[in-house]
Amino acid sequence: MIKQSLSIVIPVYNEDESISALYSEVKNSLESFPSHEIIFINDGSFDNSLYKITTIVEQDSAVTLIDLYSNFGKADALNEGFKVATGDIIITMDADLQDDPAEISNLVSKINEGWDVVSGWKVDRQDPISKRWPSKLFNAVMRFVTKVKIHDFNCGLKAYRQKVVKAIDLYGGMHRYTPALAAQKGFSVTEIPVNHRSRKFGVTKYGGSRIFHGFYDLLTVMFLGKYLTRPLHFFGSIGLVLLSAGFAINVYLTVGWFNGIWIGNRPIFFLGILLLIVGIQFFSMGLIGELITKTAHRNESIVLRKYKKEQ
Repeated sequence: MIKQSLSIVIPVYNEDESISALYSEVKNSLESFPSHEIIFINDGSFDNSLYKITTIVEQDSAVTLIDLYSNFGKADALNEGFKVATGDIIITMDADLQDDPAEISNLVSKINEGWDVVSGWKVDRQDPISKRWPSKLFNAVMRFVTKVKIHDFNCGLKAYRQKVVKAIDLYGGMHRYTPALAAQKGFSVTEIPVNHRSRKFGVTKYGGSRIFHGFYDLLTVMFLGKYLTRPLHFFGSIGLVLLSAGFAINVYLTVGWFNGIWIGNRPIFFLGILLLIVGIQFFSMGLIGELITKTAHRNESIVLRKYKKEQ
């Protein structure tokens, strides 16, 4: 028996046909982990997912249901699960049965080698080519941009040490970038090959627009990683360049004016003034950003209820 405590975090959106089988497989995979919990996050499902999960919760005190007000997306669902997870190691997986719960022990073993984050790699991915090729392109770009050398950023099957999930904040489409976000915080990241299965029930939530949304979120990750706590460095640098250019233009025109050259109707005069104004605005944006980062924090609740059977 392994003494480490595990939290299995599973976001659910319209997967009622998979939930019972998924629960059974997860429980079987946790036999060697006596200290464990399973956290289902119902992300605004409109099928029978909520009923299926509630039935499981009533039978097993190790299962917790977090029911969200609406469909907020996978990142927010995972974030709510991370907030309540108490395990030494947190495992995430999708609810569609394509992630194999039998891989849990392999993920834990890799964590115990000293890694902070272990990401699954679907080497033999059981998805149509319309999903595989865009994913290959996306992952290649991610490796190049983030310098995190893993092959499958979007694999739902991952393992984290408790300290990692408490250090990262997920929203929007950021669930794709947890390895990159963790690496930015200084945590060690690796991957292992995992078994991937074809979808048995329901329909995929993947759409063509996700590849574009993914690249937009990548830009966000890059920006936040460098400038989240120091926006003045970003906006101030742009403002400084614009101010310098505007100042140089106006010095040049002022010298000409002293030499009797009329400058009032020259386009370069208006360009110099415009650059000064825009430069000041960028500096102001940076200062406002600094104030926001010092005072603002996200505290709105998206949880409708939390349900757990009393032991």
